[in-house]
Amino acid sequence: MTDHTTTPPARPGSGQMFDAIAPRYDLLNRLMSGGLDQGWRRRLVRAVAAPEGARLLDLATGTADVALALARAYPDATVVGSDPSMQMLAVGREKVTAQGLTARIALEVGDAQALPYADDTFDGVTIAFGIRNVPDRAKALREMTRVVRPGGRVCILELGEPDSALARLHVHHIVPRLGALLSGSREYRYLQTSIAAFPPASAFCELMRSSGLVDVKAQRLVLGAAHLYVGQVPGD
Repeated sequence: MTDHTTTPPARPGSGQMFDAIAPRYDLLNRLMSGGLDQGWRRRLVRAVAAPEGARLLDLATGTADVALALARAYPDATVVGSDPSMQMLAVGREKVTAQGLTARIALEVGDAQALPYADDTFDGVTIAFGIRNVPDRAKALREMTRVVRPGGRVCILELGEPDSALARLHVHHIVPRLGALLSGSREYRYLQTSIAAFPPASAFCELMRSSGLVDVKAQRLVLGAAHLYVGQVPGD
């Protein structure tokens, strides 16, 4: 008897989907953003304003670019990087080892909607280009608020629908085709639709506030292609 069982396709934006593109993820990001993503991450890291001896959490850490940047920017901090994609984390662990930071950076499989950490565990949390992939964003934001100590910051870097027609052409047509060409897969078509579906900055700021954060601000980056969102956990 022939077994007609097939593996269901990965949910768009899931860890399984990112497993498929992990080996070339960093290269694709550099090429498709023209290197802008690196500068955006540096702004994200600065926004954390971590105290001495901080313990930091980076969600959707992927190949650990932000986790590494946090460890370099705050030399006495320890960093936990969490991501649902095991293959992305495998690439990240190679980078952490190569930079001699295994004592300060721990990478773990995890879900932003159900963090396995006690209340007030971290001095700050970051997530870069990952919140739009979370099915229940409000739940994830509440979890971030819960695990960060009073006075700590939740810092989010996310793509959005660009302002200019030229930038929209790049996102809607060039990015998916370049991604498919270079990665040999069609997962990057998801990038186009997920960016278009992400809420405007004002609406996302309101979601952050309703999740318990205060002093929420959004900084518009190049052509509105990305925003840096920063909120503070109340009580300090």
